[in-house]
Amino acid sequence: MTHVKINKAEDLSSYIDRLFQSDPFLQGDFFTSNKPLHLSMPAVNIAENTDAYVVALAVPGRKKEDFSLALNAQTLTIKGAAKTENDEKDTHGRFTRREFSYQAFSRSFQLPQTVDPQRIDAQYEAGILQITLAKKEEAKDKGPRTIAIR
Repeated sequence: MTHVKINKAEDLSSYIDRLFQSDPFLQGDFFTSNKPLHLSMPAVNIAENTDAYVVALAVPGRKKEDFSLALNAQTLTIKGAAKTENDEKDTHGRFTRREFSYQAFSRSFQLPQTVDPQRIDAQYEAGILQITLAKKEEAKDKGPRTIAIR
C-alpha cells in the first residue's frame, strides 16, 4: 500500500477527486473493460435560427425508445435511461463474468415565451437527439421593413 503525504486542503481535495475518478480494478489485464465508472450529462448544443430553436444532445449508442420528453408549462424535460448487460459463460453455462450498468440522465430547460408548444419535434439519428422548438409566428424575425414617409 502506498502512503500519500498531503500538505494542504487543496491537495486533499484533488487527491480525493482523482481517487474517485478512476477504478484501479478496471486497469491492467484482469478485466478487459477500461470504461470509467463516473458518468456525465450528455453535451448539449442550443442554436437559434429565424424559425426555431434547435437543441441537440450527444447520446451515442442508444435507441430512440431510451428517451422521453415532457413539456410542463414552459419547462421542457428530457430524460434518458439505458441498461446494458454483458454475459460471459463457460462451456458448462456458468457465468465467468457478468457486467451490467444502468445509465440515466434528466435535463430541464425553461423555454422562452416565443416557442410554440404545439410545434415541438424530436428525432434521434447517428447518436444525436435533436429537438426542434418552432417559434410562434409573431416571434419570427421577418427582416427589415420599409416605412413610408408622409
